[in-house]
Amino acid sequence: MAMNKNTVLAWATYIMIFIGVSLIALGAIRYNKVAGWGFASVGVGFFAIAWVFNALKGRV
Repeated sequence: MAMNKNTVLAWATYIMIFIGVSLIALGAIRYNKVAGWGFASVGVGFFAIAWVFNALKGRV
């Protein structure tokens, strides 16, 4: 299987979504005090970057 630029961006999007979900889950479950807000905001940032990666597929 050859990995072209769209395949790489798709994998990066899936990995970023997985990391974002795990960071939000850590913020909600493990660190439910002030640090949880930081984990959740970084998770939302990962979602934003994954959205950009998804938008770049086919354009780069």
